[in-house]
Amino acid sequence: MRFLHAADVHLDSPLRGLERYEGAPKEAIREATRHAFEKLVALAISRQVDFVVLAGDLYDGDRDDFNIILFFNRQMLKLRDAGIPVFMISGNHDADNRMTTRLNPPDNVHRFGTDEPGTRVLDDLGVALHGQGFATGAVTTDLSAGYPAAVPGCFNIGLLHTCGTGAEGHAAYAPCTLDGLRSRQYQYWALGHVHLRHDLLASDPVVAFPGNVQGRHMRETGPKGCLIVDVNDSHEVTREFVPLDVFRWEVCRLDATEVTSAEELVDVFGASLNQQLQGADGLPLAVRVLVEGPSEVHPELASTPEQWAFEIRSRAMSIAPDDSSQPVWVEKVQFRTSIPASRDSSQEADGPLGELHQLIEELKQNPAGLEELTTELKTLQQKLKGVLLPDEVDEVFPTTPEQLQAALAAAGDMLLGRLQGQPEQTTD
Repeated sequence: MRFLHAADVHLDSPLRGLERYEGAPKEAIREATRHAFEKLVALAISRQVDFVVLAGDLYDGDRDDFNIILFFNRQMLKLRDAGIPVFMISGNHDADNRMTTRLNPPDNVHRFGTDEPGTRVLDDLGVALHGQGFATGAVTTDLSAGYPAAVPGCFNIGLLHTCGTGAEGHAAYAPCTLDGLRSRQYQYWALGHVHLRHDLLASDPVVAFPGNVQGRHMRETGPKGCLIVDVNDSHEVTREFVPLDVFRWEVCRLDATEVTSAEELVDVFGASLNQQLQGADGLPLAVRVLVEGPSEVHPELASTPEQWAFEIRSRAMSIAPDDSSQPVWVEKVQFRTSIPASRDSSQEADGPLGELHQLIEELKQNPAGLEELTTELKTLQQKLKGVLLPDEVDEVFPTTPEQLQAALAAAGDMLLGRLQGQPEQTTD
């Protein structure tokens, strides 16, 4: 028996803020979720799966566009023609989409209810599927606690949209425990909600997040896709991850520690980008470049960051032009270098530079001061809600003491640089 496990399609996810980025392939990014879902359907047919499992967040909130539903129904008809049923639950984003109740899917699609868990038994396959969807956009109770016991003699699959045992960057919806999942005595838990592909348990039972099918921003880097799951007569499980994404996001980290000139840094970037292209399955790339480390070239990079960001973008265009089969868009270049410790004389500096350095060091070691700063940042974050892109929230607003101290150190470098006549080090 073989089935396909996917989740978090987020059809037509509105990627806000792309207009701010010159040269961004806006249409390619906006259409990516649909194309990835088309690949999912084609994969299910070509691999002759017995059924498809969708573990929530097919949609992306309430969108007043019936074309999204019609697109989904057309894809489901392809599966129906191939004799492939689909079993799905609603996630938090689906619960916010009122259109899903206005257009019924084809008859090969079974949506589990939201009031209580349901079970569907496929006698010919010896499979029992159990699931319950989200009734509202914020379910904070453990839905799995109400799931029925396993059907004896069947391979039991639980569909659950959940944060699992807790996932950074994801709302704590429908939390569960591994002991609770084990107590149902299912053989496979098909999870959704967390966009990073990983296992909570690799066996006895398998508890798996397939991740989302298409990355949408810089917090969703690397290959994205689904799981093809094979089950033998002894209920032993083997899985294969299959990429479905049509546009990939990556971070290119450059260590400037050993670099002796800015020109050499551009060469290092070129070599790194070529390596990333070779591992990107032939897909177009969106790349964020992070230049890090204490470096002798820090003064040059800090004094003219726009020039060197331009040089990096130019090198990317020469390697992978826009009209090539695998174009590259450099989404952002960030310089996070610093003066090597052997050359950092700010601690001994007299006057304003020394005072500024001392003030920042004292604040980094002052719990009360850090707490006050955190409160002020939270207030600012609320005012900027909806303005920043998803990945920029974590970047701009540190959430842990360690991140806050690192941000203070970076701010100190920037301020000292400005006082010394150097511009800010980050360019978009």
